[in-house]
Amino acid sequence: MTRPTSPQSAAESVKEKDGSTDEVTALARGLTVLRSIAAADAPLSNRELTELTGIPKPTVSRITATLVSAGFLFRLPDSERFVLTSSVLELSNGFLRNFDIRSRARPFLIELAERTALSVHLAVRDRLDMVVIDAIRPRSAVLVSRLEIGSRMNLTRTAIGRAYLAALAEPEREKLLIGLQAAEGDDWGHVGSHLESALRDTMERGFAIATGEWYDGLNAIAQGFTGPSGERYAVNCGGSADQCPRDWLISRAAPALIECISQIVLEIGGTPGRRLDT
Repeated sequence: MTRPTSPQSAAESVKEKDGSTDEVTALARGLTVLRSIAAADAPLSNRELTELTGIPKPTVSRITATLVSAGFLFRLPDSERFVLTSSVLELSNGFLRNFDIRSRARPFLIELAERTALSVHLAVRDRLDMVVIDAIRPRSAVLVSRLEIGSRMNLTRTAIGRAYLAALAEPEREKLLIGLQAAEGDDWGHVGSHLESALRDTMERGFAIATGEWYDGLNAIAQGFTGPSGERYAVNCGGSADQCPRDWLISRAAPALIECISQIVLEIGGTPGRRLDT
């Protein structure tokens, strides 16, 4: 199941863009509205969008009217609520069609899923989340992850997020941590200290591990890697704590994961996640 993600206000969205203020505010607000509707479990009204985003209601009304006219939103009959249209799906499909890494990595991800009997995900970063771009379920598993393509995962509390962070060069990582700190607010003291320890552990081991930190009873390991053009990715495999306890993940699943990443980077011409001793 996808972890709910609270849509951020337009002001917070600006902060996330690497400190840049060179953006069109109307466009940023329109994208915030689209993201809010995409993240919701049910159709939303203008009033609810205002509450979620912090954007004034008259502005929200103009934005939704524009998005309806452009074909990205549909207003439900006899209702004040909006849903996304297939035009949004066309955008995501266009992204995935040109994402060659998926097709080239998939055979190795399938092999990893079958070897470990765990769900496997390939993800990239979008703002302060990791987004699944491929999901593999093993044929032999009874209990599997419900994460689908497009699902979001927390950057600080998941193995895949930590693996991504550990794969970054230090200046990139520090810049991203500033955004994460702002998003966590008063919780950063606890979250940040735990993350610092987890990142060092990740770079020492060569892979990240998270046991019950994002969802209670869900364990996973992950490793990041860099594509041939410098783009960053991460792969995880995981399942229920009963299915893959921590010691089993470290001793049995981690070698299979590391081998999988080695095969992927050899295929695409990338580099695996970094370690402190390399």
